Amino acid sequence: MSQRVDATLLKEIKQYGAVSIEKCFNCGNCTAICPLTSDDHLFPRDMIRYAQLGLKDRLLQSTDPWLCYYCGDCSRTCPKEAEPAETMMAMRRWQTAKYDQSGHAEKMYTSEREVGKAIVRTALLPLVILAIYHIVTGFSNILADRVALNSFAPVMWVWAIVLLHFGQLGLRLFRNASNMFRHVMRLDDGNSANIPIGIYVQEFKNFILHSLTQKRWLECGEDRSRWLKHLILISGYAMMLVLVVGLLWWFQTDELYPIYHPQRWVGYLATIFLLFASGEALIGRMRKREEIHRFSHPTDWLFPSFILVGAVTGILVNIFRYLAWPWPTYIIYTIHVMAMVAMLDTEVGIGKWTHLIYRPLAMYLEAVKARAAELPSPATAPAA
Repeated sequence: MSQRVDATLLKEIKQYGAVSIEKCFNCGNCTAICPLTSDDHLFPRDMIRYAQLGLKDRLLQSTDPWLCYYCGDCSRTCPKEAEPAETMMAMRRWQTAKYDQSGHAEKMYTSEREVGKAIVRTALLPLVILAIYHIVTGFSNILADRVALNSFAPVMWVWAIVLLHFGQLGLRLFRNASNMFRHVMRLDDGNSANIPIGIYVQEFKNFILHSLTQKRWLECGEDRSRWLKHLILISGYAMMLVLVVGLLWWFQTDELYPIYHPQRWVGYLATIFLLFASGEALIGRMRKREEIHRFSHPTDWLFPSFILVGAVTGILVNIFRYLAWPWPTYIIYTIHVMAMVAMLDTEVGIGKWTHLIYRPLAMYLEAVKARAAELPSPATAPAA
């Protein structure tokens, strides 16, 4: 099938943060130096060429933007300073927006004003719910003589809202991941690849492996510490997610457990991980010493900033509870919830958070296609 050319594609990619992409004359130096390329995945060269030629369908079909882990070697050695590494980052944003048919991701990546409006709108939602709850109850559940967090915000009600919100975000993520699947597994003739379901089942281990280990980071560039930093971030986030979504009734309690209690240590460990990872990411973006931080898109600051705010406010809530200060506890708890709701609504399925899903999904789908390519074609298959 002939590829439809979109003359506006290059300009569109630039809106998502591509820097100097028009300078590239396709010499191939970036692909030659990249440690992650292969004969089937000649990035960044192929991605830039598709954008320059306006081959939007080819870009949507490709997993190459997700197979790049941004070591920055290509940009450091580019003879035209076309910044191919940042172009790959821009293409990840562009693909994320295209997977999201609601249009929210596109607004977030192309308009800082829309990002601000989305954050304010979603952050105010828990504040409004809490205000309505206390107005209906006549403010009788706000105890000022002692800290009673579960009276101020009943844990089972909060947990029910968390589960509903988690389900809604999960549906959004599933829908967007399904769109990615349809694009990647589509053939040049527009039809979906006819691959036996057994291959999808057999190769699913690749999705699990890359989700849990992020081991491809170890193959990207000379700085192996990037893998460890990323793993720390994911581990801390995963622990906190389990505590909030699965064990909130155990985690949000008015009982002050002794220092050796596992509830405290799991929370402390997750907080330490999140503080370190988010702080390191933000400091790197401010210093701009590394290649990956030279052209940070405004949305690149959101995820680590939200994580840092969530960790700091969580620590303050814990401190104020131990100091028996009711009003500071209630106020900071409200700010904590507002920040976390805003983070999830502006990140899950449409923001940088999606890298946690789309990267391993790309590895999984490529493994499926590689296994399917080993099957004999109908023309060469032996007769029954």
